Amino acid sequence: MNEPREVKLDDSGLRILWDDGHSSYYPHRYLRAECRCAGCVEEMSGRRLVTLENIREDVQALDWDTVGRYALQFLWTDGHTTGIYPFDLLRQVCQCEQCVKR
Repeated sequence: MNEPREVKLDDSGLRILWDDGHSSYYPHRYLRAECRCAGCVEEMSGRRLVTLENIREDVQALDWDTVGRYALQFLWTDGHTTGIYPFDLLRQVCQCEQCVKR
């Protein structure tokens, strides 16, 4: 499993440099919409409760922390704090030019 070597937040989004050399990018709003916590996704059905359309255009991650050795967690300007983003999910939803083309 790949792990982040470097994590940076800026005004446009989150950038992760992975230990395999890949550089990922995630716009703030897009990343917020990818949250899979029970408040954002119905546990029994898997139906998304919070969608991109429900998220303010100006939402930003203010800070982040690691969860164990497998995930990141973010503090969002909309007050959301419960989402855990496993490293494998972050790699799957990467929005860098190379990954979007796939």
